Parts: sequence; C-alpha cells; structure tokens
Amino acid sequence: MESDMLKDKNALVTGCYGFVASRLIKELLDRGARVVGLTEDIEPFSALVLDKLDDRICIVRGSITDVQLMERIFSQYEIQFCFHLAAQTVERTCTASPLTTFETNTRGTWNVLEAARRSKFTESVVIASSDKAYGEQEIPYRETQSLLGRYPYDVAKACADLIAQSYFHTFELPVAVLRCANIYGGGDFHWSRIVPGTIRSLFEDKRPVIRSDGSPLRDYMYVADAANAYITLAEAVCSKPEVRGEGFNFGMEKPISVLDLVNLIVTLSDRKDLEPEVLGKGRMEAEIDKQYLCCDKAREMLGWQGRYDIETGLRETITWYTDYLTQSRG
Repeated sequence: MESDMLKDKNALVTGCYGFVASRLIKELLDRGARVVGLTEDIEPFSALVLDKLDDRICIVRGSITDVQLMERIFSQYEIQFCFHLAAQTVERTCTASPLTTFETNTRGTWNVLEAARRSKFTESVVIASSDKAYGEQEIPYRETQSLLGRYPYDVAKACADLIAQSYFHTFELPVAVLRCANIYGGGDFHWSRIVPGTIRSLFEDKRPVIRSDGSPLRDYMYVADAANAYITLAEAVCSKPEVRGEGFNFGMEKPISVLDLVNLIVTLSDRKDLEPEVLGKGRMEAEIDKQYLCCDKAREMLGWQGRYDIETGLRETITWYTDYLTQSRG
C-alpha cells in the first residue's frame, strides 16, 4: 500500500526531463507532492512533455554545477525531498567527454549535497548512483563490495556515491544512495540503447543491430519499478535512521544476455521475420561484459520488491513506442 508521506511535501527532481525522472515526477504528483524540476535544457522529446506533466510542476532552468543556484532552489522552494538524477548517462558520450562527465556527475552531486546541507528544510535526499560504480568484480554485486569503477561514467558515479556517504557521516545529512540495474521503458529517446533501438528498428521493418557478439549479461528493470524504488528509499530515509548514509541495490536479479533480450523483443513484437544482425565485435569500449545486482538489502531493510517481470515490462514498453512512433509518422 502506498504511503501518504509525500503528500503536500516540496520535492526537487534534478534532470527533470530524463525518462526516469519523468516517471518519478508522475508518481510524486500522484502522491500529492509539489514538484520542482531542474533542467539545463528544455527537451520537447520527453515523457514529461508528452504526458503534459511539465504544466503541473515548477521548472527551474540552470545547471547543477552552479552551487549558488542550488542553494537558492533549496531555500526559495523550501525543498524537503530531493531526488538527484541529473547526470550525463550515455556511456559512449562519457568516454568521449570525460571532463564534462566528471564536472556534471561528480561536482554536480556535491553541489546538490551542499545545498541540502545548508538548507533548514531538508528531510530526505536520494542520490542516483549506478550498478556501473562497482566496476569489474565478482557478481552479483553486493553493497558490501568496494566501488571499483574504472571508466569515466563508472568512476564519476562511484565518486558521487562516496561523496554522498561522506555527507552523512560528516554532517549527518539524511541521504541515501540508489544503485539501479539497467532501466528501460517508454520515454527513453536514447535510440543507441538496446531496448528503444530494437523496438524502433522493428517498427521501421529493419533488422535490429547488436554491436557486440550478443553475450554481454545485464539485469533490466522497468521504469515504473525504478520510480517506486526512488520513492521507497526517500521515505525510508525519513522514517528509518539506519537507512541514512547507506547504498542500496535495486534490480530484478534475473540477468539476460543482449542477444536473448533482443530476441525476446522480436518475439513480443511478433516480428520473427526480422532476425537480429549480430556484428560480433566482442567487448565494447568502456563496457563490462557481465553486470547484475543482489538486492537482498533492499528487500530486508526497505521491503522493496520489483513488480514487473521482463515480459510484462517489455510489453508495456513496446506498446508505448508503437503508439509514439505511429503518431510521429502522422
């Protein structure tokens, strides 16, 4: 049963036009929160716009690298809950532009944390980290393992993760860190990603392309489960002191290879006539072959459990993109 802890609370969501942030904002509005969204650029191709959610929130234009702006937002809007999602998230872009990645993903995080620390209104802060922060080590990843990121995106997230924990241990900031598996769902317009890219290829009567040999193993969670994870953790930061300063894994714990995932999308789309084209280039640059999470800690301490199995989530995702692409064709 959903709680009413967020009702009439002031919630900040950074990176508000992102596809995960858009779904999170929908859930926050449904629970009666007053939402402030921070964005550097207005993105017309966003679920926030397509679902007309941007009309229901206060949008602030600016960068998380501007600490004075962050302090103004926390003070002026009396922010009680903060969900920090703003980041450079496309790994190939991160590798091509490492300085921008570190500036946004790491400095941006400490600016958010510092603004939250200085504010007298802060009740809960959730920082979006990633399973990539663990780097290449024994799987499934557990929260007891060290963060061993090696590539720019992975390292930037690991740094943000550790800085967040530092703000709890040093300043007792009510903060926790969320590390999710690969998130998919409607509203992700990064077509280079495997789920939206495959669905669009099938819609356009093209064979989906797999750049690798198809063997990389990942865990995938539906965006609705991710939004629920953010809210569950944020509420727990308020109600359970033992959660503060901790990192939590969220995923479905059912890893699947890239090839099997694409074949499943093909089957669910009823397009078996379009077999995937496997380029077989082996390990991709700045990517780890096998990554997935153990989520025992989230189950035991937060009572969290994902609701969408891979087939259910993909069916909803395929429907969303089919409707969107059909309307876009006009």
